[in-house]
Amino acid sequence: MFTTWVENFESEAARRKRTGDPDWAAGARLHPDVVKSVQRFQVGESGDGANLIAKAGGGTYGAAVRLFVAEEQNHARMLEHLLRSAGQPTIGSHWTDAVFVRLRRALGLRLELMVLLIAETVALRYYRALRDGSHDPLTADVADRILRDEERHVPFHQARLGRVRRPARAFWWMLFAGAVVTVAHDHAPGLRQLGVRPWQFVVQTLEIVRRQGIMDGEAHRPG
Repeated sequence: MFTTWVENFESEAARRKRTGDPDWAAGARLHPDVVKSVQRFQVGESGDGANLIAKAGGGTYGAAVRLFVAEEQNHARMLEHLLRSAGQPTIGSHWTDAVFVRLRRALGLRLELMVLLIAETVALRYYRALRDGSHDPLTADVADRILRDEERHVPFHQARLGRVRRPARAFWWMLFAGAVVTVAHDHAPGLRQLGVRPWQFVVQTLEIVRRQGIMDGEAHRPG
């Protein structure tokens, strides 16, 4: 199964190399509230992934994880360039990212993947909002590129998790509910500027979980 995922990640890396970066020189226009929101997501994308890589081990799954981490680091790089293009700095840390990191590292690989799956699911709705609501061509381009990656990351993590027992699913839903409400509250000013009210963000992220069968226990392959 993970040989297919390695091939998928490698194919995407080759496509990115052929396509090249967005036109950073075009500049970006971002509302100050959106800037703060993007800064916080940039921090979340910027981890080195060493803990996950170590837990993944070798073999094809370990190779796929290293390629996944490289994509996440590329997201952080693009968001940094986007902020610079708007004349804005990155930030060194944010409390929500610190909580996610501590939780992910608390136990073994499966818990880390469950927490990652929460972050990736929230990201699906966030980057769609950033793409569709920013009204800035460079921002929309960057958000669309990241969104297409995140749409692959969710089934990748589901493929490794496989069938999840009911107690673990209940635990995941508890974590997910807390996370999506926290993000909606913490990013509320930026979300409103993007045309999404916080309660809509929560409801629509829940709909993504339902529509994509996240945590349904089924194995997923790249499309």
